[in-house]
Amino acid sequence: MDYSKIRRDTAVYTVDKPSTLLPFLLEQVKGKSRNNVKSLLSRRLVAVDGVPVSQFDTPLAPGQQVAILPSSAPRADALPFPLLYEDEHLIVVNKPAKLLSVANEKEKVRTAYHMVTDYVKSRKVGDRIFVLHRLDRDTSGVLMFARDAETKELFQSRWNEVITRRGYLAVVEGVPRPERDTIRSWLVETGTHLSFSGAPGKGAREAVTSYEVKKTGGGYALLDISIETGRKNQIRVHMKELGHPVAGDKQYDARTNPIGRLCLHASELSFIHPATGEQITFKAKMPRDFNRVFR
Repeated sequence: MDYSKIRRDTAVYTVDKPSTLLPFLLEQVKGKSRNNVKSLLSRRLVAVDGVPVSQFDTPLAPGQQVAILPSSAPRADALPFPLLYEDEHLIVVNKPAKLLSVANEKEKVRTAYHMVTDYVKSRKVGDRIFVLHRLDRDTSGVLMFARDAETKELFQSRWNEVITRRGYLAVVEGVPRPERDTIRSWLVETGTHLSFSGAPGKGAREAVTSYEVKKTGGGYALLDISIETGRKNQIRVHMKELGHPVAGDKQYDARTNPIGRLCLHASELSFIHPATGEQITFKAKMPRDFNRVFR
């Protein structure tokens, strides 16, 4: 980057003592919280000597220049969907609806996993990512991958300890009563890959879903949902069995399809960072088309 030609709204700081990037930014950038600064890094809006970086522990030496780029600046190696966070252990994205999380027998390339893999390899050949969890094709929202095998193993072996909240927003048909409740059941998967609640026993897995009605109108309700377990189609099954299927979910008996896709969005993921022990929360705003349902 030619610092003599940068825009006036680009802030540049000169390093005067050995440090690492995050502490340096927290000291230099006034009026921004720790999460704000981390967001700048994850969006690759910080450059060291002209090279955009995202690693919070990038070493700095006296004389180097650190620039905060304007949010309108083009980002190198951009993903086709929003990047929420990135460090040496994890990468978090906002997956759009109608995109597979991982490959299946019909689609191998157009997946979030493949696109994020291309993204990390574009900067360092040989880098890879590891699947931690999945979202249905028609479900949008927060999706996280590990950057190394050790992080993947930690999450998989201690998932219930590390993950502190998985939040969703859903538009359902009708208005559930009561407007706040917790559903507990044992889910069984059929030979056709559908799930339903059955009796405890072989093949049955406990599923716990809590919901709260946040908005109603037009024959629909917006629910804030939190799941304690991550069973296949858990929310969709529980909403159907409650008598209020997720709008657009023909597979689980929805009668309407107001926005042309499943009205389910992974809005929040909170966890304890495996390297720092810090509690981190990532949120993906509700898709705009959800609001159309209530007009």
